[in-house]
Amino acid sequence: MQVFVQLSYGYGARVWHDLWTRGKVIGVNEKYAYGYYRAAGPDVVIEQSEDLVEPLPSKAVRYAMRLLLGFDFVHAWRNRHGIRKADIVWTHTEAQSLATAMVLLLSRGRKPRLLAQSVWLVDRWPRRNSLQKALYRFLLNKADLLTFHSPDNRTVAARMFPSRRTEVVLFGINADTVRSHPFREVARDVRILSLGNDEHRDWKTLVAAGRRIHGEVRIISRAKAANDAVVGATGASVVTVQNNEELLAQYHWADIVVVPLLPNLHASGCTVVQEATLMGLPVIATDVGGLREYFEETAVRYVQPGDAHELTLAINEVAADPSLRARMVSNAQARMKTVVNSQVYADRHVELSRELLGR
Repeated sequence: MQVFVQLSYGYGARVWHDLWTRGKVIGVNEKYAYGYYRAAGPDVVIEQSEDLVEPLPSKAVRYAMRLLLGFDFVHAWRNRHGIRKADIVWTHTEAQSLATAMVLLLSRGRKPRLLAQSVWLVDRWPRRNSLQKALYRFLLNKADLLTFHSPDNRTVAARMFPSRRTEVVLFGINADTVRSHPFREVARDVRILSLGNDEHRDWKTLVAAGRRIHGEVRIISRAKAANDAVVGATGASVVTVQNNEELLAQYHWADIVVVPLLPNLHASGCTVVQEATLMGLPVIATDVGGLREYFEETAVRYVQPGDAHELTLAINEVAADPSLRARMVSNAQARMKTVVNSQVYADRHVELSRELLGR
């Protein structure tokens, strides 16, 4: 089975692997983006999209087309030979799914199957204009299978695309290395760490809860909303990390990782929950987006969205009980060993592909 993985510009196989080799990819990551290479086997060949080195005029054309369409068609077109020769194409988000579907629409002869994954499609759908909605429906209805990281996403998408088969594929990160973390007795100085750049982070609620606890809140984020939330707040700050050593130092400092979320459908925060789990830290997360499909409440302490009081109580409860923290981490790590990791994620793609190809 010949598989071609079409990813965003900047995630090309050679570019990503070079950055990873030089330690420039921050966080728990893979030597090739998202770990799709793990699907390779005796009868499975994985090829990944590459990034063309662009002179300024070519970059301008690609950006203009992306602005017009809402997805990067030019990048996919540059990878059309790999797409066309495959038995099946995998994509990571709707941007690559739409671009690949358009490449196939413009191609003659035998066409590969398309396993089209979406992440933000449903959440961002109301913002799309009528022409974009019509184009996206047309293109995604050409896909053989639509996959989603969250059951919440899938439920809505199944109504949007009633003629298409839809499946949930839980996203997992590299779980090859699991760390332990000392569970110190927390008196009046609980250390809260929160990470993420996703548009659905609820920094205001986190900072509001931080004002009510005895301790410190550190946020690692490039989002403007994070910086805005900490303005004038005592005990809450945005910190920057330049490399993995600095990131590990922040995890080592923390007692608890909090993933504060706004309502969403795409399992926002699932990557941070997994990374914190691998670092040996307990997680408190907002109960939205289908995160319970990843971790049950014995592994993650869930709170309702927008409720700073409940978040404060949860922080105090988890902070006060080292044995509870240890149980939460143990349960979450056990889940990652068998269900939520990049190997299972890649294997699920192979399983679905064999079904589509009848192999």
